[in-house]
Amino acid sequence: MKLVLFEVKERIGYITLNRPEKRNALSREMVSELQQTFSMAEEDQTVKVVVLRAKGDAFCAGADLQSLKQMQTNSLEENLADSNQLKELFLKIYQLKKIVIAEVQGHALAGGCGLTTVCDFVWAVPEAKFGYTEVRIGFVPALVLVFLIRKIGEQKARHLLLSGELYPAREAQQWGLCHEVVSPEALSDSVFSFAQKLIKNNSGHSMLTTKKMIDAVQGMSLLEALQYAATQNAEARASADCKKGISAFLNKEKISW
Repeated sequence: MKLVLFEVKERIGYITLNRPEKRNALSREMVSELQQTFSMAEEDQTVKVVVLRAKGDAFCAGADLQSLKQMQTNSLEENLADSNQLKELFLKIYQLKKIVIAEVQGHALAGGCGLTTVCDFVWAVPEAKFGYTEVRIGFVPALVLVFLIRKIGEQKARHLLLSGELYPAREAQQWGLCHEVVSPEALSDSVFSFAQKLIKNNSGHSMLTTKKMIDAVQGMSLLEALQYAATQNAEARASADCKKGISAFLNKEKISW
């Protein structure tokens, strides 16, 4: 797999987009490799946090030119197959059983912005721009809007998706598209330090359960969500991590996760 690289460093699984000469644009092959690599990171017991990053000047420019050309001649069935492949990738990242941090060193546009949208945390450099530019070429940001509305709400999502405008990282942060903006020199170290805090300070089981609940409750009524939350609360009390954490807290011992 050459379009996507994978390595593990101190319990962090680094997934790297490796198509810098094409601004890491998404081809069918690259989407397939990303699916496989995220599955690999999810199953790797030595990995607790995943970092998605990229080589080159751009994080990801969206669909590549060849894919855009192919859309013009594909049948509906062929386009649906391509669309479903990207859907499965976005869903895989969004529901991954581990925390995913996007390390954005350059522009994240259209489908590339979609990649960052489905991550749990986004760190970016000031020069990076974010935007859903599909409407500018007569396309629609169909898949990402499902996740974006969940993430930042309908009003903000409407503006971003319908305007097709690009925003530098600090403005994107105000819209809720990224969490931290740091200098290019500090980006990798800052993401590493943040990931290590999650790894050392937080229970992996607790983060997974919380992440699953955030996803699940949004499709429930208030009463259904509260009943589900009460059940999760009760089950969490019996988990090994909860017993370990409470015991350490009561005995004033340092918890080692």
